[in-house]
Amino acid sequence: MTDQLDKATSRAPPSLGEGCLSRYDPEALCLEDGADFNGAAELWRLLQQAPEAPTGTPKK
Repeated sequence: MTDQLDKATSRAPPSLGEGCLSRYDPEALCLEDGADFNGAAELWRLLQQAPEAPTGTPKK
């Protein structure tokens, strides 16, 4: 960074689509953007195998 004011700002990654279909361009994302999804498939598999937690109030 050569511009001193540049470090005080953030910029969103490039996006694709418009309106409700707007999303970040996956090709433009990097680790600095928090785009590391290496464990996503394993997490999804574990969540699908985990028993569901009970919801609501117990029946008497």
